[in-house]
Amino acid sequence: MNKAIETLKERGFFNQCTDIDALSAKMDKGPVTFYVGCDPTGQSLHIGHMVPFFALKWLRSFGHIGVALIGGGTGRIGDPSGKTEMRKMLGYDQIDANVENIKKQLDKFIGFDGKTAFAVNNKDWLENVNYIDFLRDIGSCFSVNKMLTNEEYKLRLERGLSFIEFNYQLLQAYDFYMLHQKYGICLQIGGADQWGNITAGVDLIRRKLGGTTELNEQHQSFGLTFPLIMRADGKKMGKSEKGAIFLDPSLTSVYDFFQYWRNVPDADVRKFFLLFTFLPVSEVDSIVAGDINKAKERLAYEVTKEIHGQEEADRALSGAKAAFSGEGDKSSMPTVELPKTGFEAGVNVCDLYFNTKLCATKSDARRLIQGNGAFVNGKQITDVKASVTLSDADDDGEFIVRAGKKKFCRVVLK
Repeated sequence: MNKAIETLKERGFFNQCTDIDALSAKMDKGPVTFYVGCDPTGQSLHIGHMVPFFALKWLRSFGHIGVALIGGGTGRIGDPSGKTEMRKMLGYDQIDANVENIKKQLDKFIGFDGKTAFAVNNKDWLENVNYIDFLRDIGSCFSVNKMLTNEEYKLRLERGLSFIEFNYQLLQAYDFYMLHQKYGICLQIGGADQWGNITAGVDLIRRKLGGTTELNEQHQSFGLTFPLIMRADGKKMGKSEKGAIFLDPSLTSVYDFFQYWRNVPDADVRKFFLLFTFLPVSEVDSIVAGDINKAKERLAYEVTKEIHGQEEADRALSGAKAAFSGEGDKSSMPTVELPKTGFEAGVNVCDLYFNTKLCATKSDARRLIQGNGAFVNGKQITDVKASVTLSDADDDGEFIVRAGKKKFCRVVLK
């Protein structure tokens, strides 16, 4: 088996492949060009989107050429895969803006050099497609009966599948066909929920160009998928109480990003090390064999470093240590500024938790206090009518407000 494929399997990036032996043989002969696709349905990717891009970096490390396809064209429709209802359709200007944001995020993570890795936008060939010509040339290659057997369509038929979404598979297959001709791309990788779309592209290339070993080895094409990543506690990967864990720090702060990984279930630590870091397997096993809390802290640091850079990872780690042990730099903690004058007379503790956004509502704050989960500068608050004054501040004239065991906020008076 080809070493690159062995590595993908070892680290958890393998679910199924259209022809693993033929792909392995092709990779043994030299570099292959492959692609990963994502649609710009929001202004930022979330961490769940990143699994294929970590795989891209692994394949690139073995000399293969990775292409990130950002779907400025297909994003105008929306992929029905894994969705119970139709996506909200975005305006074209918003989609274009999202494309640019996502391209920057991926460039920061991957490092597009135009040779071993680069980005493309399927808007370039989909925007002006002639519908009649497309139906004659591409639509004629698809069987509706076969399409309806795909899981992504079967699930949606129970809730309702729009005709525009039904066309999505044709467009994604057409992407593979166009990329194959423009850049020699012979492999598409993605999540397990993309299997039907990926194999549709493989089949389209075969039908249009004769891509089988017997007929035309030059036009061989392959699909490879990864398992859908779920947490051991049953939650969807990349989801937290606050929602998705985004790469954009304006949507998910670097500190919250770090804390997400710090608080994953014990059973997921090794799996996430293998998927979301580039540490050798032997080193991962050594880390996981030790103290689990130290392993989680290292996981959080390594993933944050990969996504946000070492400087931000250092700050997040320091902030976490300041919050949990008092050893780090408090300035790296989540911080809010509140008027000093209010604390001269005293601020109701429920108002304080609401103003720091540790609680979404004052009712939530009351429940937190009644449940013995509220602490200000290490002192437990048990009275919902209690007030916090300047005399309660620490030596720096600040407050460290804690909700439960994991949520902190530093209050600076101005």
